[in-house]
Amino acid sequence: MPVSRRTFLLTPIGLAACKFDPSTYQVSGATMGTNFNVTVANAPSELSQRSIETAVSEALSKANKHLSNWDQSSEISRLNSIYATSQIPVSPILSEVLRCAVDIQKKSAGRFDVTIAPLLELWGFGATERRSRPPSPESLARAMNYSGQQRILEFGPNTVRKTKADTQIILAAIGKGYGADLIGRSLEEIGATNFLVEIGGDLLAKGRNHLGLPWQIGIEEPILSSNGVLDLVEVNNLGMASSGDYRNFFELDGVRYSHIVDPMTGLPVRHRTTSATVLANNAMLADAWATALLTLGREEGLKVADANEVAVMFTEGPLSKSKKDVTITKNIWFKSLSA
Repeated sequence: MPVSRRTFLLTPIGLAACKFDPSTYQVSGATMGTNFNVTVANAPSELSQRSIETAVSEALSKANKHLSNWDQSSEISRLNSIYATSQIPVSPILSEVLRCAVDIQKKSAGRFDVTIAPLLELWGFGATERRSRPPSPESLARAMNYSGQQRILEFGPNTVRKTKADTQIILAAIGKGYGADLIGRSLEEIGATNFLVEIGGDLLAKGRNHLGLPWQIGIEEPILSSNGVLDLVEVNNLGMASSGDYRNFFELDGVRYSHIVDPMTGLPVRHRTTSATVLANNAMLADAWATALLTLGREEGLKVADANEVAVMFTEGPLSKSKKDVTITKNIWFKSLSA
């Protein structure tokens, strides 16, 4: 089964106190190969724990039905099992997610790619065995031949065509964000206006918390020996996601090989950027852009972020020293949104 490329780098602040507020409801569980947490604050009197749980459950059922690579009966799993090069019909939900993937792939110079699974497996960062040394040039060339969505996938209105019949599409870097958005829509339909949704570290924040303040999210320090908070961000009516490369890697002969693999080269990135945190209009965009911008790194990533008006914060620095050694770079939009 596929694995997520992202560890949990964002921490909602102050949720423990919500448990004592009678108009606040919390729902948590497992989905899409990870965990989810939903907090609804200042809920209207007509809402109840049961109605909120039902809304969340229906949204997650829809997300899993179409987008979960962990569910062998899901639409994306069935699509991956079709070994054909003809046009394959897809649902509006899957089509929406794939259109977003295509858009960000183009805007990020190819650094977002839903066909990257063969490369992740080759480097030992996929669902099978870990490895402690780089692959051979020959095996890298073979894996590159089976990745690259701009070459091996063609998209039409509610259709997909694989130019290579056994192409596999993995939605780990975009599906959880969309799942959070689906929960948000479902909660709004029953009258909730203040809520925080988190799936596997991808967030959607709407309205205010139980104190009437913007939701506060802590960004983890990109330091192996620390679980501390580097920065606090107030998030209101936005999606948020963070991608980091400092907890999943191997070293050989003094060279560090990160799980962030560049789809354009097939190689782990070598820049010093340790994390990219993105704020966007929804969680799906934040999810995908965080992966793409971290792959690009701070220098190139800032150019792409500014060109596409993406709010991002990059960190750079050693992985095992202290907070003072970490460099933070925020673009103008992120500054205007942060605490």
